[in-house]
Amino acid sequence: MDFLLLSLGLLLMFVGMAGSILPVLPGVPVSWLGILLLYLAPSIPFDWWVVGITGVVAIGIYILDYIIPSIGTKRFGGSKAGAWGTMIGLVIGIIAPIPFGILLGPFLGALIGELVVNKTERNLAFKAAFGSFVGLLASTFVKFVFTFLYLLIFMYQVWQYKSFWM
Repeated sequence: MDFLLLSLGLLLMFVGMAGSILPVLPGVPVSWLGILLLYLAPSIPFDWWVVGITGVVAIGIYILDYIIPSIGTKRFGGSKAGAWGTMIGLVIGIIAPIPFGILLGPFLGALIGELVVNKTERNLAFKAAFGSFVGLLASTFVKFVFTFLYLLIFMYQVWQYKSFWM
């Protein structure tokens, strides 16, 4: 039973890391499921604090993943229309079957939001759209860092209780 839970947990860790970069998978929550499976293994003592704190962090990052590109748009001079365009473009970019839709969606959404709704001049609209791209990169970086930290927690616990496996 331990081997099965640890194997599935490790698999979820790697899927979560891939999901931190690929928009189709929710990276940090998937990695958290790997931590949960680790602590469900009978040989490892269940630690509510680790599972609870990492779970709350996973939910927080999952929510922030949709907010950070809009914050980037506003930081680079975008308006509410640009921020909403970023969010709409992100959703469309995720579901659209085009290459790089996750990158192009927020950028084009912010650009269109600024140009159409606010009739902003092109330079300012491109600056706001670039802000959405920077926000998306920042969000991806944060997700990757936390999925890597979750992997380290997983590996530390497996290593700490390695005598139970051998």
